This record gives sequence, structure tokens and C-alpha cells, in this order.
Amino acid sequence: MKCVQAHMMQKESACDYDVAQVRKDFPILRTQVRGKPLVYLDNAATTQKPQCVIDTIQRYYTSENANVHRGIHYLSQQVTTRFDATREQVQRFFNAKVPCEIIFTSGATEGLNLIAHSYGQQHLKADDEILITYMEHHSNIVPWQILCQQTGAKLRVAPIRNNGELMLDIFQSMLNTRTKIVAMTHVSNALGTINPVRKIVDMARIHGAVTVVDGAQSAPHLPIDLQDLGCDFFVCSGHKLYGPTGIGILYGRAELLEKMKPYQSGGDMILSVSFEKTSYKYLPHFFEAGTPHIEGVLGLGAALTYLTKTGLERIASYEKDLLDYAHTALSTVPGLRLVGTAPEKAGVLSFTMDNAHPHDIGQILDEHGVAIRAGHHCAQPVMQRFGVPATARASLGLYNTRAEIDVLIEALEDVNRIFG
Repeated sequence: MKCVQAHMMQKESACDYDVAQVRKDFPILRTQVRGKPLVYLDNAATTQKPQCVIDTIQRYYTSENANVHRGIHYLSQQVTTRFDATREQVQRFFNAKVPCEIIFTSGATEGLNLIAHSYGQQHLKADDEILITYMEHHSNIVPWQILCQQTGAKLRVAPIRNNGELMLDIFQSMLNTRTKIVAMTHVSNALGTINPVRKIVDMARIHGAVTVVDGAQSAPHLPIDLQDLGCDFFVCSGHKLYGPTGIGILYGRAELLEKMKPYQSGGDMILSVSFEKTSYKYLPHFFEAGTPHIEGVLGLGAALTYLTKTGLERIASYEKDLLDYAHTALSTVPGLRLVGTAPEKAGVLSFTMDNAHPHDIGQILDEHGVAIRAGHHCAQPVMQRFGVPATARASLGLYNTRAEIDVLIEALEDVNRIFG
């Protein structure tokens, strides 16, 4: 604990970031768990919500509730204007070229399924290949497996090193003229590894492959510039971006989206319907059948406003400092093994302990008010790669502190005391 105590003498962060002020914006952080302050370290599963997001959703239901793109009455017109403005806000936040490249979904999972269904089924045939990595979340594995079963294409998987880093040279060698889709996580939810997306996109483009990026874990931690990344598709989830659940974003290059078939059909995505023929609306409505998650979209807009005001670069710098501190602190715990130590990584700390199962670790930490995740994290191939059934995972957010990491360390010492 000496190195941890030495770090405790330092200020909360090396960058100009007032985490104490940030924490005041999140009412749930005032929660007591069994008489102890909540230490929320399960941000990779979902993040907590600032008061502005909560207020936005409440405002919608108390003074704005109406459907969008349908009514001519006051409420409908007002909320439609705000809904459409949020799409433009998302476009600016991620630097897409035009608003119609932003499709609202229920989350990253639906976005990936939409791409597999609407693009993949049109463009893949027998013996074509889809290349993914060994560190993918199930949501970026299963849709491609189903697509391969439907089309006769083959799923290929690029290996990772013992530190959780992608073997980029082998990945490059696996690309060929049969590779039609390259799908990769930007940041691994189980390892924290940050993949070099721009390099991978450039490699894939040489072979004419379309690139799909799962940004569920990168969007909360890194400034995302879609035009700089150069990918063809990008997905993320609002609930990991300090916004509501049930809302997500699919970005796709307009020239690709315009040629894709509908994913779902119904109201608001049609121009006209007869029993003989249906004609469809233009982008983005083509992919947004039915009444959307209106309050989710508005809440997501509030979350993006909050992140922009707080400062994306400042958040990334603060979290990097906190991650370094946590790595050093965890190294002092006897019998603890970090799983995922790539040089480039975001705020995910997966680990095992010699004498305790991850579920037992999670339960004991909960007694200390510390919330983590224990399990395979919907990334079972990663667990198999490292020879473990599960890991304990502490994941960081913009409101976490060094003092909370110290509470985590104390709780882990209690795990060692109990299990010897």
C-alpha cells in the first residue's frame, strides 16, 4: 500500500479537471450502500446520468409529450423540432458529414444487427469472408455468424497477444480479395484495449472491404471524429454515454445507406402504401420505422451537451491519469492478476485473484459499497483466450476518483483476508 499512499498525497488529477464539481451533477452518487458511500465502478456496463439528462426526460413527459413527424399541433411541432435538432447535434458531436448519416437505434447491438441484415445480406455470397478480432463483444460476433449461415460466407478471427493487444501484422495478412466486411471493437469491453482503427480501416480499404466499428466503449472515453477514423459504419449506445437506455446511434456513409434494404418496416419510414406497392422515405427515416424513442433521443442530446461542456479532451486526459493510478494501485494487491495490459487502453480493469472466484470478489466488494462487474462480460472468447471462466471488472467513468480507487484496494485486501 505504500505506493498507493504516496499517490494519495498528490492532487486528484494531473490535468485541470474539477471532479468534485462533476460529481455534484450526478445525484445517484450520493447513494449509501449498507451505510457506505456508493463507489460505482461498473461504467462499462452502463453509466450514471447527470441531472440535466434526468430533467430533460422529465420535461418531455410533463410539458412536451407528443409524437414526432406526424402532428400539426403545437406539442408535436415543438418536440419534432427538438428531435430533429438532436440528430444534427449527434452529427456535429461525432463529425459525420451530414445529419442523414445518423440513424437512431435502440443501441449498439441493434446497429450491428441492422448492418449485418441490411448491408450484409445484399452484398455477401458463398466463400466471401468477414474478418473480426478475438476481443469482440458477443454483439459483434453473433450477427456475423448468422450472416455467414445465411450466405455461406466465412467468419475469420484475428488473434491477440497475451497483453490483449491485436496482432496487427497477422490481421493484415488475413485480409484478401474475399474479405468483404471488417468488424472490430474500438475499445474492448473486457480488456480495455484501444485498437488502431484508422490503420485497420486503411488496410481494409486496400482490399475493398467495408469497415464496421463497435464504438460502445470508445465513445464515452475518447473524442470520436468519424471523418478522421474513415470507417464505413460506427455504432454506439446512449446509456454508456451518460444518456438514457434504449437509445443508440448508427453512423453509416450515406452512399452505402442509400443502397441498403429496410431493416424494419412500418409507420414513418414510408412515402405511400397501397396493397400493390410501397414506396419509402429518404434517409434517415428509411431505417427508423415506428414511433421512435423520443425521450431517449432528447435525453441523449442532453448527455452530449453535458459531455461537450465538460470537455471531451479534458475527460480523456483525466481518465487516463486515473487509469494509470488504478493500475499502480492494483499492482500492490497480492495474488491479483490484471487481464488486459495493452500499452494503449481505456478505463477497463479486468482481473482475477488467486484464491477467490470473480463472483465472490464482486459480492465482498458490494459489502464495501463498491459496484463492479463479475462474469464473462459478454465476451466469452476473450475469457477462453486467457484461460479463465470469468474476471472481475472495475471500469472507470468521468466522475470516479483516486479516493474511490483506494476504497477498491481496501475492499480487495478484505477479499484476501477472507479467502487467505
